[in-house]
Order: sequence, then C-alpha cells, then structure tokens
Amino acid sequence: MTLHDASEPDVTDAADDGAVRLRAGDAEVTVRPAEGCRLSSLRVGDVELLAQGSGSGAFVMAPWCGRTADGVFRNGATTHRLPLNAGRHAIHGTVREQAWQLADLAEDGRSAAFVVDLADPWPYPGRVTQIVELAEDGSGLTLRLGVETAGDSFPAQAGWHPWFVRRLRPDGPEVALDFDPAGQLVRADGIATTEVGAPQPGPWDDCFTMPDGVDVTLRWGQELELSVTAREEWVVVYDEQAHAVCVEPQSGPPNGLNTHPRLVTRIEPLETATTWSWRRPATPAG
Repeated sequence: MTLHDASEPDVTDAADDGAVRLRAGDAEVTVRPAEGCRLSSLRVGDVELLAQGSGSGAFVMAPWCGRTADGVFRNGATTHRLPLNAGRHAIHGTVREQAWQLADLAEDGRSAAFVVDLADPWPYPGRVTQIVELAEDGSGLTLRLGVETAGDSFPAQAGWHPWFVRRLRPDGPEVALDFDPAGQLVRADGIATTEVGAPQPGPWDDCFTMPDGVDVTLRWGQELELSVTAREEWVVVYDEQAHAVCVEPQSGPPNGLNTHPRLVTRIEPLETATTWSWRRPATPAG
C-alpha cells in the first residue's frame, strides 16, 4: 500500500481535538486518529449514518477480526496467547485501542492516510495503514487497510466494524438489509467454525460467505440507500442492538488466525478495501 509523502502532512483540516474532517459534495467524514483511527461521524446532507458515542462509529479491526478462540493462535510451531477481552476470547484486534498518526492529508481535503505500529500484546513488529477517501462528488467512501511486517512473517486479518444507525431520524423508517450470501458459518460456543451452512433468518451475530465479493445494501425507506462492497469473501452482520446494525467486511472469518490463516511477509503485505456508496432512491411518480 503506497502512501503519499508522510514527512510534512498538511493539517489544515485537523481540528483542535485531533479529529480529521474530510469533505466532498454534501458528505463529511470525521476520523479520530487518537481513538484507534475510528470514523466517529459520516454525514450525508443533514443526516448522520453512524451511531454516536464511545465505541460506536466505525473502527478498524486488525491484526485480527472478530473473536480468536480462547485468545490462542499459532504461527507455525509457535503458540501465542492474547489477552481475553470478550469472555474467554480475544476480540477485534489491537489497533482500535491505539493512537494512530496522521501521515498525509490531501490538498483537496477529501482523503487522508494514517499509520500505527503494531505493539504489545501483538507479538510481531509491523505497521497498519488506513487510507480514507471520499469520492470526488461525495457519493461514496473508500477505506483501504494494509498490514505489513517489520520482521518475521505472521498470520493476520483486517476489516472494519461500522455501527450504522437504525433510523436516520427519530421518526424515520428502520433500516432494512438486503444481501444474498452463499452460506453462513456455523457457530459453536459463540465461535465461528469452518462448517458452512445455509443462511438463516436473523437476528444475526454471524459471518456469511460471499465468494463473488461482499455486497450488502442498507435501505432507510425512501430516505437513503447505502451499499457496502468489498472484494473479500467474508462479511459479519450484527443486528442484535436496538440502536444500530453492523455490516463488517473483513479479509477472513472470525477465528481466522487459526482456521484461514493469511500470512503477511516482507514481500507480501495484507491489503484490503471496502467502498460504501450511497444514493437517495427515486421517488415514484404519481
């Protein structure tokens, strides 16, 4: 993943609170590097698409996604133990709890790059990069992640955990999800297994397979339609909370450090991307 020159970032759009605000068309996204490079806001026109408050918005999952069973993973013959932060499991990686650095801010104010070094409790040196870019006309947002090693190779995953609001307005329609997965990973003791079953009706806290690439549409009635796409096969959908729904494109399934290891080497980093595109549905004539 190629960065712009990171030596002297233009911080004219970095707010006093450290947030970076990007704008294009009628869209504005706010990134908070000090809070795990979390997207704390995504506004389109006069509506907010991301749930607000601590732990909400949209955060980066790396160097693993979802739960790692019992906090244990293996790299070849070496076994590693991660701190348990979801019952008896380790969840959602480490970089969401680290302060990132702004590496570059585009002159047009619609894209920025951020970096963070992998650190304890992750046992391998490396770096994670996130590039956030609004479409020129403000009709979409592309997020790119890269995971690199600064030493030995290691298994890794990367993805995003956005909390999309259930309603754009208090009296507005509730969001509806539209997607057609090929399968759903069977869970055992709350952990996704390698067994793929037929997709089941919600509510969900489940990982789905989409071999042709992630493609999930969220619709808030006739107010707004948002498509979440990625070239990856895996997406987790979590809709068990009253205030928000999560659509999480990721490079591997939960517990994937063990079940679907993707090795990051000095010559082959892990790179993944997702695009969120929105539009206002046409109002029927009549």
